[in-house]
Amino acid sequence: MDELFRRIAKVGSAIFGSAWSFIGAITIVLVWGITGPLFHFSDTWQLVINTGTTIVTFLMVFLIQNTQNRDSKALHLKLDELLCAMKEARTGLVGLENLPDADLDELEQEFRHAAREEAHKEAKVTAKEEARATAKKTAQKELAEEGTAKPTPLKRSA
Repeated sequence: MDELFRRIAKVGSAIFGSAWSFIGAITIVLVWGITGPLFHFSDTWQLVINTGTTIVTFLMVFLIQNTQNRDSKALHLKLDELLCAMKEARTGLVGLENLPDADLDELEQEFRHAAREEAHKEAKVTAKEEARATAKKTAQKELAEEGTAKPTPLKRSA
């Protein structure tokens, strides 16, 4: 049953997520709007579009949710593979999407703290590199000026 639904959802998302489906939906709405005067804008005429859009929306929710769940699961598996492949990675993070919200919040705070510390370290390194570059340019400029300056002749005293 799950496999059948997966196949239907995959085909359905490819079909209903296309530009042609969008054009078809616009066409249906335009035809419905144009036929309003023919049916004297009756309650039945309005009920047709309301019922149709409600049914389509109801079914699309399940289709979209299935597609999102599959995409999310595939993405997590790919990230888990990368974590397992890296020597420095904390492999305990594999499957963390299954942790309770409180644990996820705690991990998020830990990562934010680590990111702030790393940004602070990078800012210090960048400042030091900029200071070195400025000092180097100044020294090169001074050397260049000394090399191009004409030596002043020594005055002899009489």
